[in-house]
Amino acid sequence: MRSSQIERNTKETQINLTLNLDGAGKFSGSSGVGFFDHMLDLFSKHSGFDLDIKAKGDTWVDDHHTVEDIGICLGKAFRQACGDMAGIERYGNIILPMDEALIMCALDVGGRSLMIFDCDIPGDKVGSFDTELVEEFMAAFVRNADINLHIKRLEGRNSHHIIEGIFKAFARSLKSAVTINEKNNGEIPSTKGVI
Repeated sequence: MRSSQIERNTKETQINLTLNLDGAGKFSGSSGVGFFDHMLDLFSKHSGFDLDIKAKGDTWVDDHHTVEDIGICLGKAFRQACGDMAGIERYGNIILPMDEALIMCALDVGGRSLMIFDCDIPGDKVGSFDTELVEEFMAAFVRNADINLHIKRLEGRNSHHIIEGIFKAFARSLKSAVTINEKNNGEIPSTKGVI
């Protein structure tokens, strides 16, 4: 089973996170940030990954540290759970509709960290959640998972729909990328022989 557990304790956040790539798409625990929990639940469901988070953060300041640090932990957990990447598809992509929003996501879990985030989100907030934190979360994940990620908003007016589309598209693309393909004969999908 491809799983991992990460613990991170700082003066700003205390996070314990468990990830299972071969799960049933179940989310448990809480980040302490309501809208973000909704997005993490969607992420789990659409990736098929089991995700358990126990987090406490300095949300009296704002949600930035909590969201970013969960991105750090989830990225590290993802990288660890993937192991040597033997047999995986490696790439994932989707153009995903969410009502009027349309999100393109393409990624490579090939060991190089780079993100292009071209998603204008019209509102500054959804409820009490700062929408700029979506990019912060994704950047933290990418840096710590060593993946190459492109996300682009093709259409969309409603901030909630756009963000939901981003998380669903990201989840579905990751799911595709880490799927084990029996035709790969357990080989690492790189001419270098290592990712």
